[in-house]
Amino acid sequence: MNTEVLDPIKRAFVGKDEVIDLLGVCLIGGENLFILGPPGTAKSALVQGLGARLRGPAFTYLLTRFTEPAELFGPFDIRRLREGELRTNTDGMLTGASLVFLDELLNANSAILNSLLTALNERVVHRGQERIVVQALMFVGASNHLPEHDALHALFDRFLLRVHCDNVPAEQLAQVLDAGWRMESAEGTAVTLGFDEVRAAQRLVGQVALDAVNGEYVALIGRIRQAGIRVSDRRAVKLQRLIAASALMSGRPSARLSDLWVLRYIWDSDDQQEVLRALVQDAMAKEPPGADGARHPQAGVSDRPDAEALARDLAWIEERLASASGNGDRALLRDRLAILDGRAQWVAAGDQRELLARQIEALWPRLAEPAESAAIS
Repeated sequence: MNTEVLDPIKRAFVGKDEVIDLLGVCLIGGENLFILGPPGTAKSALVQGLGARLRGPAFTYLLTRFTEPAELFGPFDIRRLREGELRTNTDGMLTGASLVFLDELLNANSAILNSLLTALNERVVHRGQERIVVQALMFVGASNHLPEHDALHALFDRFLLRVHCDNVPAEQLAQVLDAGWRMESAEGTAVTLGFDEVRAAQRLVGQVALDAVNGEYVALIGRIRQAGIRVSDRRAVKLQRLIAASALMSGRPSARLSDLWVLRYIWDSDDQQEVLRALVQDAMAKEPPGADGARHPQAGVSDRPDAEALARDLAWIEERLASASGNGDRALLRDRLAILDGRAQWVAAGDQRELLARQIEALWPRLAEPAESAAIS
């Protein structure tokens, strides 16, 4: 799949390897991906590029606050309604598509929310007494913001992995322009992967051996929870499929610690990303040298910390410090600060590294337990 499907998309979309690899691992793992990014960063084009390489229909829809259930799942069949039978005409709708892309996902309104939740989680839609099976191999959602209302958190939670899709760095802009121009003049896309082939690969995921990673995976989930990042038991169970999918896409029948890279993308908010990267990197570093088989491309990506992300995380700690109500809250914040402290030391730019070090140094005394803080003063 990497060679036939993902590599051509990577050549067409410069600087988007991370998003493309996540689309691939979620497709084979049978899980859903959420893409966060501003308009014009090729979110829709990336998903359409994958859909064009799959046999079978793709369904794409831009959600608004006024989107009605019939726009996604199909209108009621008027002819059968006259005969007293309530049936949905699903031709060309979401339920029959191989790949579903919901743009501006977080515009979903209450009229479609419950149906979307069951479609995403159980792959069925209930309309009255009618039960419609959803064929989708994968759902992809996109938005330029994170959920702001409680009602949307359940919808967001159905997307197991989340990834940023931003404008490429200035030094890659010339490559983007060239690749974009060549895409405009391209005559078509080869169809290379059928629905049944993907389903077969998804079944193979269940046969991948996880024995070599189970212990470290359990410990990693514990450390992530200890850092204050929510991972439900349901999500922890589902993530095993993506670890197995990473191994399968690397040509291996068994998982290894480098396949834990997928856990970098289980964040709920921006302030969790550097903490996750640090914890996952520590777990992956325990892989013995010379482990059998190839690593997934994303497992080998340089993990240099992002100074701006670290600054956001430190600002989050300072904000939470103002409302910390006891030693338990302070302990959580201290744990996260310790992780960020370790990351900040690896920031490449000296001035950014020194600024972050000063911020961290100023936070440590404020996070001391009350008795310890009094002794210091």
